[in-house]
Amino acid sequence: MNVLGISCYYHDSGAALVCDGQLVAAAEEERFNRQKHFNEFPEQAIAYCLREAGLTIDQIDHIGFYEKPMVKFNRILETILARWPLTLRPWLKAMPLWLGKRLRIGKEIQDKLGIDKEILYCQHHLSHAASAFLVCPFEEAAIITADGVGEWTTTAWGVGRGTSIEITHEIRFPHSVGLLFSAITAYLGFRINDAEWKVMGLAPYGEPKYVDKFREIVDIKEDGSIRFNLSYFAHTYSTTRTFTRRWEELFGQPQRRHEAELTDFHRDIAASGQKVVESIMVKMATHVHRETGMENVCLAGGVALNCVANWRILQESGFKNIFIQPAAGDSGGALGTAFYIYNTVLGNPRTFVMKHSLWGPGFTNQEILAELNRVEAVYETIEDEEELLERTAGMIADGKVVGWFQGRLEFGPRALGARSLLADPGNPKMKEIINAKVKFREAFRPFAPAVLKEHAHEYFEMPPGMDAPFMLLVPKVRKDKRKSLPAVTHQDGTGRVQTVTASDNGRYYRLIQAFGRKTGVPIVLNTSFNVRGEPIVCTPADAYRTFVNTGIDALVIGDFLITEKPDVVNYNAGMQRSIRLEADMRTDESVTIR
Repeated sequence: MNVLGISCYYHDSGAALVCDGQLVAAAEEERFNRQKHFNEFPEQAIAYCLREAGLTIDQIDHIGFYEKPMVKFNRILETILARWPLTLRPWLKAMPLWLGKRLRIGKEIQDKLGIDKEILYCQHHLSHAASAFLVCPFEEAAIITADGVGEWTTTAWGVGRGTSIEITHEIRFPHSVGLLFSAITAYLGFRINDAEWKVMGLAPYGEPKYVDKFREIVDIKEDGSIRFNLSYFAHTYSTTRTFTRRWEELFGQPQRRHEAELTDFHRDIAASGQKVVESIMVKMATHVHRETGMENVCLAGGVALNCVANWRILQESGFKNIFIQPAAGDSGGALGTAFYIYNTVLGNPRTFVMKHSLWGPGFTNQEILAELNRVEAVYETIEDEEELLERTAGMIADGKVVGWFQGRLEFGPRALGARSLLADPGNPKMKEIINAKVKFREAFRPFAPAVLKEHAHEYFEMPPGMDAPFMLLVPKVRKDKRKSLPAVTHQDGTGRVQTVTASDNGRYYRLIQAFGRKTGVPIVLNTSFNVRGEPIVCTPADAYRTFVNTGIDALVIGDFLITEKPDVVNYNAGMQRSIRLEADMRTDESVTIR
């Protein structure tokens, strides 16, 4: 039984393929076409999934789409009519899209794939719920999903038992914790649906001075349900703004211009907004725990990528165990749809647990070699793994930034040891070096510690044996360890931890072991192998191009080591390119009326 899940036409598009209950492949389209947050039809991602499984499209038994287009269209139409004539521009923009192809998404999918199979549709938040619960290690769990908006639902909770999922409560548009965070992101001059994580990274540098003002914007009940004062929001009628002039008057300053200087005011807004979002999610999780009495909770939706809120949920809500699927956003809807069809609709037992995120394309040494020869790279072949790892660990210990390209690509927004940039977490200058010379991004952006799982509790305030494989939890760094981990200890003393095991990513695990033998610290600094404005690298060609155009010192790709670059390398050109890429995709377009 082969089931293909598809998500597209809203946020990040992606595809996932489940064969006989096992995930075979999953990937975002952006990794192939190099357009960050690409949301159109995931043609290359689907082709990859089929290729990985050795199947043709005719061998797929069921195809599922991650939401219900007619229900979404109903919400958009009702929203436009309710605010007419303010919604004239959204009407002119949305109607051609919807009347052209989005109301006939099933036919669009059939035409793109050259098939006449029936297309099945799953509710948006049910896709999110399934993407977490049906691949989690728990037989039963509470489920919370939160994002901007699906069809009508913006936040939902319920329970999962075995293969069944029951969503019992929801918050409906226009009231949305995801849209609240998007408005904060836009107000701070960052790109919505891309830079919410900048807000989260900026927050520890500020003070939550404006929490009371945010309470005027959003009414938060004890059960975590919320209701907006809509006079502060524009997402029900505008395609260009998410908040109103009244919002700016409340806080006393206009929206920050893109690339303008970040002041204490902006840092305090980030701290306050983050604190409010955390409060909403913790209150909701506490209520859900009290209502369900369950020990386990699964989170999904874009808000589930807020790792600070996730950690507080685990610490404060009463749940003993938490699972967050690594592609928690819309691309993960493809995964959820596929498993929902296989397990819940068709009634097949659950046999798969997602222990890692490495479900994208991998490349053989022969394929890597062909690319290196094509670009006339100067490389060294090191077939002995121990030598390769010792030399790589030595370069990291010596203060080098290493591009690490091994195995299959990660599914989801986090690089987790397959397409990563690695460095010494004990070098106090490393954060500045990588942000300025490699990533070309803001200096406040944090980096993550990747730690051998068996040692995680020694360096972070987390229990022995705890799993955090997807970099979605943020415990405190132990006070006596912070001096030895300055590059991965954030401003508030936390670290966005990734626990690494030999069973799930063996070569990466053995590299961290080698680094630990050299330094006494079984932790490396890990950040995504890309530059600002680009997706994480996918192919050897992507990796080599990024290595050449940035300040990365070495590239370890398969069994090959590259330290030499072409004679003419212009890092400033690389920086300008990354800023241009981000500017090209920048928009404050409403996430709802389209």
